[in-house]
Amino acid sequence: MARTGGRDTKPERELRQILHGRSLRYRVDRRVLADVRRRADVVFPAAHVAVFVDGCFWHGCPEHATWPAHNAEFWRKKIETNRLRDRDTDRRLEAAGWNVI
Repeated sequence: MARTGGRDTKPERELRQILHGRSLRYRVDRRVLADVRRRADVVFPAAHVAVFVDGCFWHGCPEHATWPAHNAEFWRKKIETNRLRDRDTDRRLEAAGWNVI
């Protein structure tokens, strides 16, 4: 897990390339709310839009995620905690007037 990059994943880079090609101005890997340590992958500050590019494995995508057989209980707990944190982040940002994608 230590070698897993937290930012600049291939999907993030591809999204940013498309946004840049459309001449959109954005910030990368930014804290959106001062009291929350969580960071959005792409942020449009003026428009109050935060974009999260969630990986299928780490965020438990119901369509693409796979559940490891080795140490299964640890991974299930880890991924479920990630999903709860994602929902909490969405609620906090929306309450502060942000649009979450």
